[in-house]
Amino acid sequence: MTEPDPDFLEATRTSYDAIAADYAARFPDAMGGVPFDRALVSAFAELARAHSPAPVADLGSGPGHVTALLHDLGLAAFGVDLSPRMVALARRAHPGLRFHVGTMTRLDLPDATLGGILALFSLIHVPDDHLPVAFAEFHRVLRPGAPALLAFQAPDREDRLHLTERFGHEIALDHYWRTPEKVARLLGKAGLEPYARVLREPQDAEKYPKAFVLVRRTVS
Repeated sequence: MTEPDPDFLEATRTSYDAIAADYAARFPDAMGGVPFDRALVSAFAELARAHSPAPVADLGSGPGHVTALLHDLGLAAFGVDLSPRMVALARRAHPGLRFHVGTMTRLDLPDATLGGILALFSLIHVPDDHLPVAFAEFHRVLRPGAPALLAFQAPDREDRLHLTERFGHEIALDHYWRTPEKVARLLGKAGLEPYARVLREPQDAEKYPKAFVLVRRTVS
């Protein structure tokens, strides 16, 4: 019997279903117009190409812009998102690519099959006590040596922000702010070895620094 989803998954799914169309219209650029971020994704793609033709998963793919970028970078990319409405928008915008509904805490994928994982600003909705579960799933589905690139907001202190409204819609969405050091430590415990950590300062209207953590599944 399948266990019921934790409450945070249902709240996140319902919230993004409510704002899906407005979110896609507000963020039409895959990397928010920041060339540095695009360069980091390109570096990740180069590492992942070493594992071709193994596919690459964009976890928290939203409207599919980043999945399409990975495809343009030569990867067999597909998207996974918790929100059915986001998945529907992604399929409509990128009909040649594959998107499906799912959660990073329980990936419907065979062991050791992925050539890479990209998780840009999707871990921010996962509570601390569920992070080890998600990272264990990353380790399970990645091929030995394959990379994973994570990005998240990184204020100077850990915190939890609860949103009840966005784009005029009523939601119940939690954001968890964490340090790069904490995320890297948890990844290491899951058998994902460090490759690089980058902290980028806020640009334009951004409020917080952005952290990028690149790891690889251990070979042994």
